[in-house]
Amino acid sequence: MPETPQAETPQAETPQAEPSGPEPSGPGPDTPSIRVLLVDDHQVVRRGLRTFLEVQDDIEVVGEAADGAEGVAKARELAPDVVLMDLKMPGVDGIEALRMLKEGGSRARILIVTSFTEHRTMVPALRAGAAGYVYKDVDPEALAGAIRSVHSGHVLLQPELAEALLAADAPRAPQGRGGTLTEREREVLGHIADGRSNREIARGLNLSEKTVKTHVSNILMKLDVADRTQAALWAVRNGATREH
Repeated sequence: MPETPQAETPQAETPQAEPSGPEPSGPGPDTPSIRVLLVDDHQVVRRGLRTFLEVQDDIEVVGEAADGAEGVAKARELAPDVVLMDLKMPGVDGIEALRMLKEGGSRARILIVTSFTEHRTMVPALRAGAAGYVYKDVDPEALAGAIRSVHSGHVLLQPELAEALLAADAPRAPQGRGGTLTEREREVLGHIADGRSNREIARGLNLSEKTVKTHVSNILMKLDVADRTQAALWAVRNGATREH
């Protein structure tokens, strides 16, 4: 008799492992690092800053300088994104270095790292165009956050401290200068005083980033101020901040 063929038992396929979720967040290999220049006359301070910042994935220390003059030269040579600047240094101090960088067209954001706590020591730096300041005893993680913040276009300026600074040191700004601002420009100015970047302002007001840039340029021109830090100071001094 012919043999009855045996039915073949299908082989079960081994299931392939599926990805458990998205890749961990963080700067990718193609994300450019924030290029930072350290300017401080104390080597131990520069060494400490470098040691901490070099372990940050998205921050690269590109150079150091021991005084303001060297800092200006290094900034022109290295084109950093952010400069950590001490105020009191021999020769060219931090404030004069700030002015030289701004007058030279530097696009670097200047973050003052200082041990001074008196208001009058900070006003000239803010007027010269600093994007903000932190104290030298700042928590390391907070310093890294401050660098990322000013690099993104934020102004690190607490409104209540700005008001105290201006009340003590700055001449009263003419009230009439704000009268030419449109309603939309006043809205944008309020967001600037909150330290928001153009992108955040655009998102909050449902505008394009290009339109916000135009409003910011008009605000600076009408208030006759050099940058958004001074515009924020003006807003605080003249009650043009947003209500929260």
